[in-house]
Formats: sequence, structure tokens, C-alpha cells
Amino acid sequence: LSIIENNLLTEDYFIEYEDEYNYILKHNKKYGNVPDKATFLSKFPDCELVEVTENDKYLIDTIREEYLYYKSVPVVKQIAKLLKTDANAAAEYMIQSVKSLQPNYSIGGIDIISQSQQRYNAYVERRDNPEQWTFTTGFEELDDLIHGIERQEELIVIMARINNGKSFVAEKISTHIWQIGFNVGYLSPEMSPNSIGYRFDTLNKGFSNKALMWADKSLEKDEYKQYIKTLKTSKNKFIVSTPGDFDKRITVSKIREWVQKYHLDIVIIDGINYMVDERAQRGDNKTTALTNISEDLMALSVEIKIPILVVVQANRMGVIGADDTGTPELENIKDSDGIGANASKVLSLKHDKDILRIGVKKQRFGPVGGQLNYQWEVDTGDFVFIPSYDDAEPKEKTERKVKKAKKKYRDVKDVF
Repeated sequence: LSIIENNLLTEDYFIEYEDEYNYILKHNKKYGNVPDKATFLSKFPDCELVEVTENDKYLIDTIREEYLYYKSVPVVKQIAKLLKTDANAAAEYMIQSVKSLQPNYSIGGIDIISQSQQRYNAYVERRDNPEQWTFTTGFEELDDLIHGIERQEELIVIMARINNGKSFVAEKISTHIWQIGFNVGYLSPEMSPNSIGYRFDTLNKGFSNKALMWADKSLEKDEYKQYIKTLKTSKNKFIVSTPGDFDKRITVSKIREWVQKYHLDIVIIDGINYMVDERAQRGDNKTTALTNISEDLMALSVEIKIPILVVVQANRMGVIGADDTGTPELENIKDSDGIGANASKVLSLKHDKDILRIGVKKQRFGPVGGQLNYQWEVDTGDFVFIPSYDDAEPKEKTERKVKKAKKKYRDVKDVF
């Protein structure tokens, strides 16, 4: 009932359902709760109940629009009738009717003075229990730069050119969040659940990804079998879905339903361009569609209070415009700069030989411009941080660390 009460929706808004509306309110007033489905249908057996996946704002806007339509039709008809005989009378009637057609909106707000205690309480809670408010990424140095992933109101964008490691980094982060005990939802438009699963095994336990993908006999079968046996005892989930699981129409509404079905704590969408814009209108281009989708994903994160991470491609200028040690900039996001505008954080990647560079291009509540370099062993999913020479670590120690990492990983070139 909070939807009705908070938005001042009276029985007038439920045309042809006034009896049902009043029955629900009277039942709540008398018994302290709304009737369940069985009780309601015993009173109104002909009323069809349907599952609703749209968010509250859409429902409210639609109800108000239909209400305004039904109220406006008789007014417009009367104006048209009066215009035939007396334009002045028609104009006077129209002016008098405008007030009655004004929507009855409920506009909320927070007095940050009288409710300042809430801010203090939130501050103390975040300080004393940081794990309840943020996820770590699995990249310790990255967490120092971006303060981890907010567990609510977070839309993180990972951007890179093709074959530069963006999907691998997304799964590295999601695997880490699974490892610390949370449910992960991974939407994979291009890779099968088995392929994602093998990459998960690589990141989770260090198995050779090449051996898993190629069924190489160099991998001990019994060792892998024991790992799988142990893995199956885990209580938290890592759900991999493909476009087929969404009837080949991936929408924000279906993402919401997906989260609720599997009780997900984070969502990873490996390719925002595979999603469908639910607000699309005739004539909209791809830029508009991706802007709408990213805006709706951010709103969904706020609504369901879990972070959403999306992978996007950088355009060709992301290669031409970046120097040898840089990463693509915000303006290099392919097809829509609205994606960057709606994101709370944007991470930009560049894979150069055996070095993975991660640049922080946007974060709403922190500095931008920082960059981290990692020696990346693709086949076993290891990332070794390479401090820059101006860090606190002595130059000689840094050079020895990099040399050792390069020697260990010198034979690995491909991304699987």
C-alpha cells in the first residue's frame, strides 16, 4: 500500500476497479495487512492476477497518465461542442477545467538539518562495518584508488578495445566477490556457461585455462575432479546466463527479475550493446538507446541496492589517441558518451604484451587519473602489481620484481 499512500492515489485512479481498491484498503484497516491472493480471489473470482516486473515509477506514471486521459476526454468533447456555438463560453469552460485536470503529485524531500542524525548514524555504520557497504575487487591496489565497489547505487563500466582483457577483468572481480561469500550473476552474451566456468576455475584455483579449454592431458584429471567435488559443496551461487535465458531480449526489467529469482548480490553484464532499450521510440538511434539503458541500469542499482558492472568497447580512437602507456579516455566509449555520464565509476584497460594497464577515468566520490600496471599471467589468471618507480618502493626492488614476473610469464601471450 505504500505505493498508493506515498503517491496519493485514490479510488478515482482505478477506473472499473473501485470495488477491489476499497476492499483492499478496508481489509488492511481492519486486519492490519493486505489480503493474500486466495482471500482476494474468493471475493473477486473473475479478477485476473498477473506478475508485474516493472518498477514502481513506471506503474505510477502509467496510472496517472490513464487517469488524466479519462478525465480529459469529456472536457475536450465539451469544449468542442461549445466551440460550435460560442467560442468565449468554450474558452471560459476550458480555463475553469484546467485546475481539475492538474495531476495530484506527491513530491518528496529530505530536510538534511532535522534529519542530520541519520547521516551520522550512516557514517558510523560505514566506518565500523565497511564490509557491509563495499565489496573489494580482488585488486588490492585498485581498491586503494576507488575504495572498492559500493554495494548499492553503483554502476561500474569497464572499457577497452577488443581483446584487451575487459571480460577477463570483469570475471576476476566477480570471482573474487564469489570467493568472499556472495551470490554473483554473470550475463554472458558471447561465451557459453562452460567457457565462463573454465575461466572461473582458472581464477579461483589457478588451473591452466588453456588445458581446460583444450582438454589437455597435462592437467591431472583426478586433481580437477577433487576440486569440482569440493566446489559443489559451496553455498553461494555463481549464476551464468546467456541471451537465450532472456528469450533473446535482455532488458532492465528482466535483469530485475533475474536478481530477485537468484538473490544476487552483484550483476555483471558482459556487453551492454546486447541489451534492448525498453524506452525506445521510433527513430531513436543506438546512442540514444545505450544512454537510456545505462540510465535505467543506474536507476535499477539504486532501486534494488546491488552494484551492476557492465563491459563496453572503446572505439578505434581508444587505440590511436592513447599513448604507449595510457588507456582509452571517456570520450572513447563506443556509440554513446551517455554510458560514461550515467556510470558511477569507469575503469579503462589496455593490454600491451604482458602488461595490463588499468586507468581510473571516472568516480563520483574520488580522484580520477590514477593508473595501475600489472604483470598478467593469462593462462593461470595471476596478476602481479608493478609499482611505478616514483612509488615508495626502491627502484632496484621494483626492477627485480618486474624481471622475476616477466621470466615466470614469458611464454604466455594469448588471452583465452
